[in-house]
Amino acid sequence: MILTPARVPYGFRVWRRNWTVFRRFALAEVGPLFVEPLVVLGAMGIGLGAYVTLGGDESYVKFIGPGIVGGYSLFAAFFECTYGSYTRMAIRGLYEAMIATPLSIEDVITGEVLWGATRSLFSATVILFVLSVMGFVDSPMAILILPLAFLGGILFSSMALLVTAHAPSFWTFNYAITLGVMPMYFFGGVFFPLERYPDVVRELAWVIPLTPYVAVVRELVAGSLSMTTVWGLLYLVVLGAAFYYLAVARMKARLIR
Repeated sequence: MILTPARVPYGFRVWRRNWTVFRRFALAEVGPLFVEPLVVLGAMGIGLGAYVTLGGDESYVKFIGPGIVGGYSLFAAFFECTYGSYTRMAIRGLYEAMIATPLSIEDVITGEVLWGATRSLFSATVILFVLSVMGFVDSPMAILILPLAFLGGILFSSMALLVTAHAPSFWTFNYAITLGVMPMYFFGGVFFPLERYPDVVRELAWVIPLTPYVAVVRELVAGSLSMTTVWGLLYLVVLGAAFYYLAVARMKARLIR
Protein backbone atom coordinates (compact mmCIF):
# COMPACT_ATOMS: atom_id res chain seq x y z
CA MET A 1 0.00 0.00 0.00
CA ILE A 2 1.31 3.45 -0.92
CA LEU A 3 0.74 6.15 1.67
CA THR A 4 -1.97 8.61 0.64
CA PRO A 5 -3.34 11.68 2.44
CA ALA A 6 -6.45 9.63 3.26
CA ARG A 7 -4.32 7.32 5.43
CA VAL A 8 -2.75 10.10 7.51
CA PRO A 9 -5.67 10.26 10.00
CA TYR A 10 -5.13 6.56 10.70
CA GLY A 11 -1.49 7.23 11.45
CA PHE A 12 -2.59 10.06 13.70
CA ARG A 13 -4.38 7.51 15.87
CA VAL A 14 -1.04 5.87 16.60
CA TRP A 15 0.42 9.31 17.34
CA ARG A 16 -2.43 10.02 19.75
CA ARG A 17 -1.82 6.75 21.60
CA ASN A 18 1.84 7.70 22.13
CA TRP A 19 0.86 11.23 23.16
CA THR A 20 -1.55 9.85 25.78
CA VAL A 21 1.20 7.72 27.30
CA PHE A 22 3.69 10.59 27.16
CA ARG A 23 1.41 12.92 29.13
CA ARG A 24 1.56 10.57 32.12
CA PHE A 25 5.32 11.04 32.40
CA ALA A 26 5.61 14.56 31.00
CA LEU A 27 7.35 16.07 34.04
CA ALA A 28 10.08 13.43 34.03
CA GLU A 29 10.52 13.85 30.28
CA VAL A 30 10.53 17.65 30.03
CA GLY A 31 12.76 18.44 33.03
CA PRO A 32 16.03 17.19 31.51
CA LEU A 33 15.31 19.13 28.31
CA PHE A 34 15.85 22.37 30.23
CA VAL A 35 18.87 21.14 32.18
CA GLU A 36 20.93 19.43 29.47
CA PRO A 37 21.16 22.41 27.07
CA LEU A 38 22.28 24.62 29.96
CA VAL A 39 24.95 22.09 30.91
CA VAL A 40 26.21 21.81 27.32
CA LEU A 41 26.12 25.58 26.80
CA GLY A 42 27.99 26.10 30.05
CA ALA A 43 30.60 23.37 29.59
CA MET A 44 31.22 23.83 25.88
CA GLY A 45 30.22 27.43 25.27
CA ILE A 46 31.76 29.06 28.33
CA GLY A 47 34.44 26.50 29.25
CA LEU A 48 35.75 25.50 25.84
CA GLY A 49 34.72 28.86 24.39
CA ALA A 50 37.50 30.52 26.35
CA TYR A 51 39.97 28.73 24.05
CA VAL A 52 38.09 29.00 20.73
CA THR A 53 38.30 32.08 18.53
CA LEU A 54 35.79 32.74 15.78
CA GLY A 55 35.90 35.32 13.04
CA GLY A 56 34.34 38.71 13.78
CA ASP A 57 32.78 39.48 17.12
CA GLU A 58 30.69 36.30 17.42
CA SER A 59 31.09 34.44 20.70
CA TYR A 60 31.53 30.69 20.72
CA VAL A 61 28.59 30.12 23.06
CA LYS A 62 26.35 31.97 20.62
CA PHE A 63 27.71 29.88 17.76
CA ILE A 64 26.95 26.51 19.31
CA GLY A 65 23.43 27.47 20.46
CA PRO A 66 21.77 26.67 17.09
CA GLY A 67 23.95 23.57 16.84
CA ILE A 68 22.56 22.30 20.12
CA VAL A 69 19.03 22.84 18.79
CA GLY A 70 19.92 20.59 15.87
CA GLY A 71 21.76 18.02 17.92
CA TYR A 72 19.01 17.55 20.48
CA SER A 73 16.36 17.42 17.75
CA LEU A 74 18.30 14.47 16.35
CA PHE A 75 18.64 12.81 19.76
CA ALA A 76 14.98 13.19 20.65
CA ALA A 77 13.66 11.68 17.43
CA PHE A 78 16.31 8.98 17.13
CA PHE A 79 16.07 7.68 20.69
CA GLU A 80 12.26 7.73 20.63
CA CYS A 81 12.09 5.71 17.41
CA THR A 82 14.79 3.22 18.39
CA TYR A 83 14.45 2.34 22.07
CA GLY A 84 10.86 3.53 22.32
CA SER A 85 9.66 1.97 19.08
CA TYR A 86 11.53 -1.29 19.70
CA THR A 87 9.86 -1.58 23.09
CA ARG A 88 6.44 -1.05 21.54
CA MET A 89 7.18 -3.46 18.71
CA ALA A 90 9.18 -6.32 20.19
CA ILE A 91 8.59 -6.17 23.95
CA ARG A 92 4.94 -5.15 24.22
CA GLY A 93 3.81 -6.49 20.84
CA LEU A 94 1.84 -3.33 20.06
CA TYR A 95 2.68 -3.27 16.35
CA GLU A 96 1.23 -6.73 15.74
CA ALA A 97 -1.83 -5.80 17.79
CA MET A 98 -2.30 -2.61 15.79
CA ILE A 99 -2.04 -4.23 12.36
CA ALA A 100 -4.59 -6.82 13.49
CA THR A 101 -7.07 -3.90 13.43
CA PRO A 102 -7.97 -1.88 10.31
CA LEU A 103 -4.64 -0.07 10.74
CA SER A 104 -1.97 -0.98 8.17
CA ILE A 105 1.78 -1.11 8.66
CA GLU A 106 2.01 2.21 6.82
CA ASP A 107 -0.39 3.70 9.36
CA VAL A 108 1.65 2.43 12.29
CA ILE A 109 4.96 3.65 10.88
CA THR A 110 3.41 6.99 9.92
CA GLY A 111 2.16 7.43 13.48
CA GLU A 112 5.56 6.52 14.89
CA VAL A 113 7.34 8.94 12.54
CA LEU A 114 4.92 11.73 13.43
CA TRP A 115 5.45 11.03 17.11
CA GLY A 116 9.24 11.06 16.73
CA ALA A 117 8.95 14.36 14.83
CA THR A 118 6.82 15.70 17.67
CA ARG A 119 9.53 14.78 20.18
CA SER A 120 12.03 16.59 17.97
CA LEU A 121 9.74 19.63 17.97
CA PHE A 122 9.48 19.52 21.78
CA SER A 123 13.26 19.55 22.14
CA ALA A 124 13.75 22.37 19.64
CA THR A 125 11.04 24.45 21.33
CA VAL A 126 12.53 24.10 24.80
CA ILE A 127 16.10 24.81 23.69
CA LEU A 128 15.04 27.73 21.50
CA PHE A 129 13.22 29.17 24.50
CA VAL A 130 16.37 28.84 26.62
CA LEU A 131 18.48 30.52 23.92
CA SER A 132 15.96 33.34 23.60
CA VAL A 133 15.99 33.98 27.34
CA MET A 134 19.79 34.04 27.29
CA GLY A 135 19.78 36.58 24.45
CA PHE A 136 21.30 34.36 21.77
CA VAL A 137 18.50 34.75 19.21
CA ASP A 138 18.87 37.71 16.84
CA SER A 139 15.87 37.40 14.54
CA PRO A 140 12.13 36.74 14.80
CA MET A 141 12.63 34.34 11.89
CA ALA A 142 13.87 31.90 14.53
CA ILE A 143 10.23 30.92 15.07
CA LEU A 144 10.49 29.06 11.74
CA ILE A 145 12.84 26.64 13.48
CA LEU A 146 9.78 24.94 14.96
CA PRO A 147 8.32 23.64 11.66
CA LEU A 148 11.88 22.94 10.54
CA ALA A 149 12.38 20.79 13.66
CA PHE A 150 9.26 18.81 12.78
CA LEU A 151 10.54 18.31 9.23
CA GLY A 152 13.96 17.26 10.50
CA GLY A 153 12.27 15.01 13.05
CA ILE A 154 10.48 13.16 10.24
CA LEU A 155 13.86 12.40 8.67
CA PHE A 156 15.58 11.40 11.92
CA SER A 157 12.60 9.28 13.01
CA SER A 158 12.52 7.47 9.67
CA MET A 159 16.24 6.77 9.92
CA ALA A 160 15.76 5.43 13.43
CA LEU A 161 12.85 3.19 12.43
CA LEU A 162 14.93 1.76 9.61
CA VAL A 163 17.51 0.77 12.23
CA THR A 164 14.77 -0.59 14.49
CA ALA A 165 13.41 -2.72 11.66
CA HIS A 166 16.76 -4.57 11.53
CA ALA A 167 17.44 -4.67 15.27
CA PRO A 168 17.47 -8.12 16.92
CA SER A 169 17.89 -6.56 20.38
CA PHE A 170 18.45 -3.31 22.24
CA TRP A 171 22.22 -3.78 21.92
CA THR A 172 22.02 -3.11 18.19
CA PHE A 173 21.30 0.54 18.90
CA ASN A 174 24.74 0.95 20.47
CA TYR A 175 26.26 0.46 17.02
CA ALA A 176 23.85 2.91 15.41
CA ILE A 177 24.58 5.55 18.03
CA THR A 178 28.36 5.05 18.02
CA LEU A 179 28.78 4.76 14.24
CA GLY A 180 25.93 7.02 13.11
CA VAL A 181 24.50 9.47 15.62
CA MET A 182 27.67 10.57 17.38
CA PRO A 183 29.70 11.18 14.17
CA MET A 184 26.78 13.31 12.93
CA TYR A 185 26.78 15.19 16.22
CA PHE A 186 30.50 15.95 16.18
CA PHE A 187 31.00 16.51 12.43
CA GLY A 188 27.66 18.16 11.58
CA GLY A 189 28.72 21.71 12.35
CA VAL A 190 27.32 21.69 15.88
CA PHE A 191 30.49 22.65 17.74
CA PHE A 192 32.89 23.96 15.11
CA PRO A 193 32.57 25.85 11.81
CA LEU A 194 32.92 23.48 8.87
CA GLU A 195 35.65 25.74 7.49
CA ARG A 196 37.92 24.48 10.27
CA TYR A 197 37.88 20.94 8.85
CA PRO A 198 40.08 19.64 6.02
CA ASP A 199 38.49 19.88 2.57
CA VAL A 200 37.64 16.19 2.32
CA VAL A 201 36.02 16.11 5.76
CA ARG A 202 34.11 19.32 5.04
CA GLU A 203 32.67 17.94 1.79
CA LEU A 204 31.70 14.65 3.42
CA ALA A 205 30.11 16.54 6.30
CA TRP A 206 27.53 18.05 3.97
CA VAL A 207 26.30 14.54 3.18
CA ILE A 208 25.43 14.06 6.85
CA PRO A 209 21.73 14.95 7.35
CA LEU A 210 22.44 16.93 10.49
CA THR A 211 24.78 19.36 8.70
CA PRO A 212 22.22 21.11 6.45
CA TYR A 213 19.71 21.03 9.29
CA VAL A 214 22.08 22.85 11.67
CA ALA A 215 23.08 25.26 8.89
CA VAL A 216 19.45 26.26 8.30
CA VAL A 217 18.82 26.63 12.05
CA ARG A 218 21.85 28.86 12.35
CA GLU A 219 20.69 31.08 9.48
CA LEU A 220 17.18 31.40 10.96
CA VAL A 221 18.59 32.38 14.36
CA ALA A 222 20.76 35.03 12.71
CA GLY A 223 18.01 36.16 10.35
CA SER A 224 20.33 35.88 7.37
CA LEU A 225 19.04 33.41 4.78
CA SER A 226 20.92 32.18 1.73
CA MET A 227 20.80 29.38 -0.83
CA THR A 228 22.00 27.12 1.97
CA THR A 229 18.51 27.35 3.41
CA VAL A 230 16.86 26.36 0.12
CA TRP A 231 19.17 23.44 -0.64
CA GLY A 232 19.15 22.34 2.99
CA LEU A 233 15.35 22.14 3.05
CA LEU A 234 15.23 20.25 -0.25
CA TYR A 235 17.84 17.79 0.99
CA LEU A 236 15.92 17.15 4.21
CA VAL A 237 12.65 16.58 2.31
CA VAL A 238 14.19 14.16 -0.20
CA LEU A 239 16.07 12.19 2.44
CA GLY A 240 13.04 12.14 4.73
CA ALA A 241 10.83 10.65 1.99
CA ALA A 242 13.48 8.09 1.04
CA PHE A 243 14.11 6.89 4.58
CA TYR A 244 10.38 6.82 5.35
CA TYR A 245 9.62 4.42 2.52
CA LEU A 246 12.68 2.32 3.33
CA ALA A 247 11.52 2.07 6.94
CA VAL A 248 8.03 1.00 5.84
CA ALA A 249 9.44 -1.62 3.47
CA ARG A 250 11.75 -3.11 6.10
CA MET A 251 9.03 -3.11 8.76
CA LYS A 252 6.76 -5.00 6.36
CA ALA A 253 9.48 -7.58 5.84
CA ARG A 254 9.89 -7.96 9.61
CA LEU A 255 6.25 -8.00 10.68
CA ILE A 256 4.77 -9.98 7.78
CA ARG A 257 6.42 -13.37 7.51
